[in-house]
Amino acid sequence: MRSLRRHAFFAIGPALAAVIAWSAAGSASAAAYAQMAPVTQYLAASPQTEIDLARSAAPVAISSHATVLVLTAHGYQTAQNGTNGFTCLVERGWTAQFDNPDFWNWKLRGPICYNPPASRSVLQYTLERTKLVLSGLTNPQILQRTTAAVAAKQLPPPEPGSMSYMMSKHGYLGDGVGPWHPHLMLYAPKTDGVNDGASWGADLHGSPVILDTSYHVVPEPETIFMVTVSHWSDGSPAQH
Repeated sequence: MRSLRRHAFFAIGPALAAVIAWSAAGSASAAAYAQMAPVTQYLAASPQTEIDLARSAAPVAISSHATVLVLTAHGYQTAQNGTNGFTCLVERGWTAQFDNPDFWNWKLRGPICYNPPASRSVLQYTLERTKLVLSGLTNPQILQRTTAAVAAKQLPPPEPGSMSYMMSKHGYLGDGVGPWHPHLMLYAPKTDGVNDGASWGADLHGSPVILDTSYHVVPEPETIFMVTVSHWSDGSPAQH
């Protein structure tokens, strides 16, 4: 949802800042979610509800052995320890790009499972943003703090091989968007924009690789590529 943050809905933010999903909300969302709602509105009905939603991000062979984090009023906490190095959680709208109209949308839920390299690097972006959000900072203040943390090299670039699963049919990546499409997210260090996704063949006719161009406007040191897949995590076919 940072994954969310990247889709165009998150823009798919700094991660769906990647998925072209969140952005669809438009000016109506900007008015509806102009500021942060009470923290309780962002929390799940129960820890088990959040655990189940987090695990739905990836096939059970992966998610059943993953560590699961749940969001509390004090930040993400480990609800279940895993054995395979993956980390599953549900990201909120504040992982989107900072000018995204759904940044404070309390309804957004982005189930995601990070592989071991991404758990050690990319996941830190979400945890840092969440800490700043729950400390009561405004959107501009969070952007300023995040930018400063990147400049001070307090947030690492994605480790080689970093990727995540976003294959849940139960996610909510934006008003009118729903779960978008099941997809994988691949992370690379941010570049100066030269050639962008050319080396990946991204966004070319017939290519399944999508470049999340929101990386130009988010401070985190990552470039995100998305690849949609044909089935949800439970094995049911997805309609593209």
